[in-house]
Amino acid sequence: MRPQKDRIVAFNPDVSYFKPRGIPMMSLEEVRLTVDECEALRLSDLLDLSHEDGGKQMGVSRATFGRILQKARSVVADALINGKAINIEGGNYKMTSKERIFECDACHRRWSETLGTGRPDYCPHCNSRKLFRVNQGHKNAGAGRGSSAKSKGQK
Repeated sequence: MRPQKDRIVAFNPDVSYFKPRGIPMMSLEEVRLTVDECEALRLSDLLDLSHEDGGKQMGVSRATFGRILQKARSVVADALINGKAINIEGGNYKMTSKERIFECDACHRRWSETLGTGRPDYCPHCNSRKLFRVNQGHKNAGAGRGSSAKSKGQK
């Protein structure tokens, strides 16, 4: 078996653990979703990229992207159906050094944030909380998901 090639990941999740509500941690079984599997879910299911485009983003073939995505969906389905915690960690990946671009829905200004610094809470120009992340010229999967309707820590 040959060694796995590092996958390119452009999103570092702020949250690395999910668990069913109301069940103590010591009573939960845990599944592991790797960072590259999480990235495949983000690219395919959140940004609606094709397997071809997702593979290009991650530096892998279309078929490899499909296998990563299938594994990720299986892990998430197991956790949801069987009430398991999801731990997001590990995998074969390297973070890109790209900066993230955000745009304000109120004043339409754009600015960049360094990867890994978390989502900004407000626009640095007008203080509006109506923000979205710009990915390759597109809004981040629609106004509801990219907006500040969900603040950090809100479930």
